[in-house]
Amino acid sequence: MHGILSASAGQEQLLTELLVTHAKIPVLIGELISVEIWKHKIFPVLCRLEDFKPRSTFPIYVVLHHEASIINLLETVFFYKEICESAEDSILDLIDYCHRKLILLAARSTKAQAVTSAELRAEHLASPSSMQELQKQAEMMEFEISLKALSVLRFITDQVDSLPLGALTRMLNTHNLPCLFVELVEHCPWSCWEAGKLKKFENGTWHVVPPEDQVKMTKLDGQVWLALLNLLLSPECQRKYRFDGFNRSQLLKLRAFLTDVLIDQLPNLVEMQRFLSYLAVTEPAPPKKDLILEQVPVIWDHILKKNSGKWEAIAKHQVKHAFSPTEEELKLQARRWAQTYSLDMMEALAPDKPRCRVCGAEAAKRCSRCRNEWYCTRACQVQHWQKHKPACNLMAEVLRSVDDL
Repeated sequence: MHGILSASAGQEQLLTELLVTHAKIPVLIGELISVEIWKHKIFPVLCRLEDFKPRSTFPIYVVLHHEASIINLLETVFFYKEICESAEDSILDLIDYCHRKLILLAARSTKAQAVTSAELRAEHLASPSSMQELQKQAEMMEFEISLKALSVLRFITDQVDSLPLGALTRMLNTHNLPCLFVELVEHCPWSCWEAGKLKKFENGTWHVVPPEDQVKMTKLDGQVWLALLNLLLSPECQRKYRFDGFNRSQLLKLRAFLTDVLIDQLPNLVEMQRFLSYLAVTEPAPPKKDLILEQVPVIWDHILKKNSGKWEAIAKHQVKHAFSPTEEELKLQARRWAQTYSLDMMEALAPDKPRCRVCGAEAAKRCSRCRNEWYCTRACQVQHWQKHKPACNLMAEVLRSVDDL
């Protein structure tokens, strides 16, 4: 949290120096993948346990949110070449992680992109349990994490000349990222139509896009196109990528999206347009049949092999020791959370005045329950309530625990 706030205050250079000097990027990547595995292997078991009714779900939420915090920090710092280089061989694990998140984005259906008001009313009437609310919050968080992973992967493609030998092969041939990016351009999971209106996901929320701005490129659109430029126009990438019949046909789909309006917003796409025109009328030379020694990422496999077949036992152990604390342990947790999530400390670090969570305008109103979100008007607070409600309930539990002390 300190790192993210430092970066937002324009002090990211000091932050990157600290991360590089103390070799913390591989540590962060290892932590990121550990939480991802916990979320996929342990969290579902916790949700299935009928006798698991925790007094507070906040400890579980903190684990889920930890992944979002790390990927947010990595998105902030991976813009810098020295950060990418300091990742060393763990960059392979990060590429695999980002690929898994992009697969989730590509598979995301239009129905899942925006929750309708009818669904929200049904959810409200159903009065879900605290664990069900936590599952819903985890699903919403997964989408935002995947968008952060897209940005991280684009920054990695900016440094193709500085990556380990196996990284480029993994992106181009093992995962075939160019074709995956084509899928994202085609289906654009951060954009959808609802009730005849175009909605786009930006700055953590869905916004209705006015007709005059519908052709405007968003930051996420730009990340995909820049990653494609890096992967397709680099001479080293062109030498390694397999331009076979399938890949060629997929890439040529991009020509339909390269309109004059789009190129005006990102002039570098003229080079992409020329490359695709050349690709359409020629047969590229097949990649050279060099001897390939492919590096294999180790963090994911190491954790899975070490805990193979033990996931349910680990979950039950955590229920007993971590998520079912005694009264004394609960008080100690509350003290630690009060120190970690000190609002006064966070506000002292923040460089700017609070901004509305919905529209970004300067905000003067604050959620009275959790005191964690700011709004400019009551209307914005009401609009954001259904999304904010699960986190608000969790934070309110913690604040009540602190007050009880």
